[in-house]
Amino acid sequence: MSILTSLGAARAALDGGELDAAGLFALARERARKLDDGDRPIRAFLSLSKNGPSAPIKAGSAGDGPLAGVPLAIKDNICTSELPTTCGSRILEGYVSPYAATAVRRLEAAGARVLGKTNCDEFAMGSSTENSAYGPTRNPLDRDRVPGGSSGGSTAAVASGTVPVALGSSTGGSVRQPAAFCGIVGVKPTYGRVSRYGLVAFASSLDQIGILSRSARDAAVVLECISGFDAYDSTSQDRPPPRAAALDDVDLAGAVIGVPTEYMGQGLDDRIATLIEETLAAASAAGATVKEVSLPHTAYAIPCYYVVAPAEASSNLARYDGVRYGFRASASDIRDMYEKTRGAGFGAEVKRRIMLGTYALSAGYYEAYYLRAQHVRHAIADDFLRVFADGVDVIFAPTTPTPAFLLGEKFEDPYAMYLSDVYTVSANLVGIPSMSIPIGEVDGLPVGGQLMAPHWEEERMLGLAARLERQIDFELPEVSP
Repeated sequence: MSILTSLGAARAALDGGELDAAGLFALARERARKLDDGDRPIRAFLSLSKNGPSAPIKAGSAGDGPLAGVPLAIKDNICTSELPTTCGSRILEGYVSPYAATAVRRLEAAGARVLGKTNCDEFAMGSSTENSAYGPTRNPLDRDRVPGGSSGGSTAAVASGTVPVALGSSTGGSVRQPAAFCGIVGVKPTYGRVSRYGLVAFASSLDQIGILSRSARDAAVVLECISGFDAYDSTSQDRPPPRAAALDDVDLAGAVIGVPTEYMGQGLDDRIATLIEETLAAASAAGATVKEVSLPHTAYAIPCYYVVAPAEASSNLARYDGVRYGFRASASDIRDMYEKTRGAGFGAEVKRRIMLGTYALSAGYYEAYYLRAQHVRHAIADDFLRVFADGVDVIFAPTTPTPAFLLGEKFEDPYAMYLSDVYTVSANLVGIPSMSIPIGEVDGLPVGGQLMAPHWEEERMLGLAARLERQIDFELPEVSP
């Protein structure tokens, strides 16, 4: 197994003198290049850093932690000050931010090294990473299939063994869904846990920076590092970060796991339902109590999300007009420039959502659509609060209704694509922490199970996930270049 598949393996190689930080960085960079060779490139990265660590890490310095000297990947809608931040869009082609996101700065302060920026659906709008203006990312486990989205590049970078951890973003499931498709762990924290400063806005009340890794413990290490209040983000909260060391204090024995009936019905692949039942049986054998719960407004989550998210997107993306930064089309006057710049710079999915959102916010329709969707959002939140108040520690459900689908299979059917996130959007609407862990395979393709916890309960959620990982003992196949 590659030394780039876990933080522990990478640090052991550094501490044991097998490689220095520069050598480890070069190894990761070479692997990224090899995986993009040939006629079926994975295309996890849009840009790679040319320079490794500028100086060796010295014993006794701030570089002694679990992230010191470790290469990692950053989704291309999270700002870095040296590599381009394109959001997978032509309208930001070549744009380099004058500042780095708070989460990136905190990782670099802990000694981590940014290997590169990863491919994503344009402005994070998609569920397959096929909407990128720079071509689709392929699933490392089956290159005829999608890796999920919109954080497909970051997910593929981890699943392929190029980096042990990566940052993605989640607006409606864009960390958990691709994690399930590629057989790794994807974590979406509580809204406000991680600063959004430097995360290019899609839908501000839903967007969050998330983590991709191969284990709950590695995700916990990164989450502890990037959590905390940030004066640059008014939605960030001043709360103690979840501690990776606390995972050892969590046990399945005595835990109460809720299983929502609404997630286990029509539309769910029967084989995934069986894997969910097997996982719950293993948890029960380890001492957990499994109980059926109800989240009655689940059916309204997708329509609610696809009013709220496009409405916020139409407002956030108004800034891309060719005046201040990014692509500018040649035009005869200012109005012509706006139209030609946005027409040529944005892809079809982004245009679709801008039009949907503008319509929902327009005079005469705001109350009928956006305001009503916000009322439904509160009803969905009340469902979760009621279940957690009834003594449930975590909710466990499928992450996706099917395994990874074929490239192009749903590209021309937006509604079918949107339903890929049917089990994940609720956690974003409510703002609770959630994560996906691999629970088995269907026809050789990984399948994920999703844990959802009360606000600010990441330590318990990650600890229970780590215990479930031991019970399931899933091993991701090695990916050959």
